[in-house]
Amino acid sequence: MTAVSPLPPPRDVPATGPGLADRVLGALLGAAVGDALGGPVEGYSPEQIVARHGGRVTGIVGPWAGEQWRTARPLAPYHKGDGHVTDDTLMTHALIRVYGTVRDHLDAHAIAAHLVPELTERPRWIPELEAEALPLQRVFLAEKWLVTRLHYAHADPREAGVGNVVNCGAAMYMAPVGLVNAGDPDGAYAEAAEIAGAHQSSYGREAAAVFAAAVAAACRPGAGPGDVVEACLRLAKDGTRAAIEAVCAVAARHGEPEAAQAGLRAAIAPYDTVGEEYRAPSLGARRPSRLHAIEELPIALGMLLVCAGRGRDTILGAVNYGRDCDSIATMGGALAGALGGAAAIPAEWAEEVSRASRLDVRGPAAELTAVAREIHGRDVARRRAHEAAFAVLEAGDQA
Repeated sequence: MTAVSPLPPPRDVPATGPGLADRVLGALLGAAVGDALGGPVEGYSPEQIVARHGGRVTGIVGPWAGEQWRTARPLAPYHKGDGHVTDDTLMTHALIRVYGTVRDHLDAHAIAAHLVPELTERPRWIPELEAEALPLQRVFLAEKWLVTRLHYAHADPREAGVGNVVNCGAAMYMAPVGLVNAGDPDGAYAEAAEIAGAHQSSYGREAAAVFAAAVAAACRPGAGPGDVVEACLRLAKDGTRAAIEAVCAVAARHGEPEAAQAGLRAAIAPYDTVGEEYRAPSLGARRPSRLHAIEELPIALGMLLVCAGRGRDTILGAVNYGRDCDSIATMGGALAGALGGAAAIPAEWAEEVSRASRLDVRGPAAELTAVAREIHGRDVARRRAHEAAFAVLEAGDQA
């Protein structure tokens, strides 16, 4: 394993920034809002989005196909738009419920034992289906693979993700891992890499780990977008690191999302296997590689930099980028919310998404905050026990 430099100590900043509970709520609100705003324009180019909506998207919009959303391809039968969250948020909240059950750090076996039943046994309201259904009936093929491998094939959870489509499927719901490891990007990276092995491999798994680390870094007192990117670059490996570095170098030269779009896309293109035709990927797309990266995480980080961490601008920049913009905006929104707390996410969007999706964000945020505090208490106790044991060992050497 490549060695990484030790985590720098927190800055000496006054305790006037958002507290833990506020950052957790902000991250979950930002993720849900970004998901809901990006859903109806997912898969399209910036030019197509402008043509369809008569300009850039500036808020919640309706389905791409209007009243024909039930039958219009390629999105039927999902009601994307009108404030409806997608599978990104469904999976995020399912993972929160797993934390609420385990109430400690998770591993790949916890995903098999607890996340799979969340998808296969417990009906939830699915906004895009406008019905109560099992989440398994809504999630994408890469998430169905998780169920197939763990529930039906009885694969070792630590390696069940091998062979799956390599995409952002695991990364899109890793914000809770960063939040329970708030302020500790190294711990978040390790935990997410472990549990994402049940779902993804290669750069899909790496992106999940790096995104969790980014959320944890965003929770550090006094942190800004640059600090988040710095933590990602310190931990990321292979193509993921190179892609983040290339995209963020371009982002640093811009202060407005629309002006940055073309440059950000050009920067990620050498690392993205999907290609320019998002709905028609080549035979080489989404296959394991140490040279490539998913598009969503680097672009989310780039938008966060371009917009100086502002929640509204980061989310809209991600939405209007197009392509897999619901996941890009989910990640960007989560990072902006973790940096700035709930106030960073426009209240009118949060309220409308909550109403339209029948989604309670505040309850899960409070639960995850409580779990994070419990985990931190156990971490402190475990660390002190280790320190005590090591001190005895050292004393034995000196005797």
